[in-house]
Amino acid sequence: MRFEAITWDRLGDLLAERVATLKTSDGGPWPRVALDGAPAARPEDLAERVAEALRVRGRPSLVVSTEGFLRPASVRLEYGRQDVESYYDGWYDTGALWREVFGPLDPDGNGRVLPDLWDPATDRATRSPYVPLPPGGVLLLHGPLLLRHWFPFDLSVHVSLSPGALRRRTPESGQWTLPAFERYERETGPAGTADVLVRADDPRHPAWHG
Repeated sequence: MRFEAITWDRLGDLLAERVATLKTSDGGPWPRVALDGAPAARPEDLAERVAEALRVRGRPSLVVSTEGFLRPASVRLEYGRQDVESYYDGWYDTGALWREVFGPLDPDGNGRVLPDLWDPATDRATRSPYVPLPPGGVLLLHGPLLLRHWFPFDLSVHVSLSPGALRRRTPESGQWTLPAFERYERETGPAGTADVLVRADDPRHPAWHG
């Protein structure tokens, strides 16, 4: 696979241009884009860049983080604070994402998306209001392990880190999650599954293929 060196700003522009001509797989009016990557890869930064590039082009978008759809601590930490299986399979409320984020963007949906559901800091419901996304508006969902859930993305971007870079850039408090990302690589193969692959081992000098 051949990679091309690029800047983050240029990458945001190119992805926005691609999204601007994107046809949805279900014929609906709302393109859905995944920005997938481990926390150390900071996929949220790329999501914000794409959103800004879309804004400049007059295209509305909504950035949603899976961190806003964590399950309550009593559920996700049932088997301990560093249980890898729970992190891989049970930390994120995928049912709520289907219901509150993807469901409203079905072809017959109303476009009213809940941007977050649960605040992990307070361990309480956020009570955020629904956000209306007009027809043609783009969902930019970012977070880890996204490509293993069969979410109906029309474009998927994986921000990749080599195992060494992932270890170096993951803080000590998160080192216990690394086996989950090894499993993700084995079982899902995001580098081969995503439509666009971004290499970010050196955060100052990314490269991409897509």
